[in-house]
Amino acid sequence: MTTALIQRKWHTTAEVAEMLGYGLSKTKMLVITGEIRSIKDGRSRRILPRYVDEYVERCARQAEGDAA
Repeated sequence: MTTALIQRKWHTTAEVAEMLGYGLSKTKMLVITGEIRSIKDGRSRRILPRYVDEYVERCARQAEGDAA
């Protein structure tokens, strides 16, 4: 029998805050301002893993540009 691994399709704001090492308030503000894209799911916001990756890549590019 094969065991299937189900990967998360999206994350909560609290999970993303923990992943990034940010506080919940800062992460919510990044979502509200559109810095981190999100999807409305009922009354909640969900963040796709690729949205987190996009944010991190954008921050890295800005930091590299500032250093040059």
